[in-house]
Amino acid sequence: MVGVFISQVTSIPHFYIDRDVSELVALTDKLLFQDFIRAAACRAGQMLNIHDIAQDVGVSDDTAKRWLQVLEKSDIIFYLRPYSNNLLKRTVKTPKMYFFDTGLVAYLTRYSSPDILQNGAINGAILENYAVSEILKSFQNNAQECLLWYYRDKSSNEIDMVMESDGQLHPLEIKRSVNPGSDLVRAFSILDKGTVPRGTGAVLCMRQELSAIDSQNYIVPIWMI
Repeated sequence: MVGVFISQVTSIPHFYIDRDVSELVALTDKLLFQDFIRAAACRAGQMLNIHDIAQDVGVSDDTAKRWLQVLEKSDIIFYLRPYSNNLLKRTVKTPKMYFFDTGLVAYLTRYSSPDILQNGAINGAILENYAVSEILKSFQNNAQECLLWYYRDKSSNEIDMVMESDGQLHPLEIKRSVNPGSDLVRAFSILDKGTVPRGTGAVLCMRQELSAIDSQNYIVPIWMI
């Protein structure tokens, strides 16, 4: 269930603002910055739209951009850049934003229990945030470079994650489904238009056991990552 990913987060936003942010940026209104972090958390796992976040809290786009830079430097958020090469010409340029601590996202978006999160409007985005952040952290904890992107083009074809390893691209989809279908891997073939060969793909989902969609695409339980 999505709710199992809520960590024990209670006073982190207040502590962070009082101890760290005040040293990095001049804040005239700490409550306004709290609202800003919450507005960013509501967009975890989505393509970054600085203007929308700024409008939510009533600050300028320049201020929102500067505060996001503070969050990134403080290892609160990170970005996935869109994958492209010279043969994939219609890809978007906007990064997607994630939080390193998925429990913090749940706290900031006011999902106070696993059951409430399970039925929440953005539970899919929070699950994606969890999967992407845990994969990235597993590489970092082993002092390994993580070549990780997402894919989206102007025709709205999208792949949640594209990982490069040993000279191959491995496409990954993240879904709350227990029984993902073959339609979820249809977009993977778009990568064949590029210059880097496509390797094995996978759907990360809520199934309890490792299985496969076909010979080229696994079904991987979220708990295994």
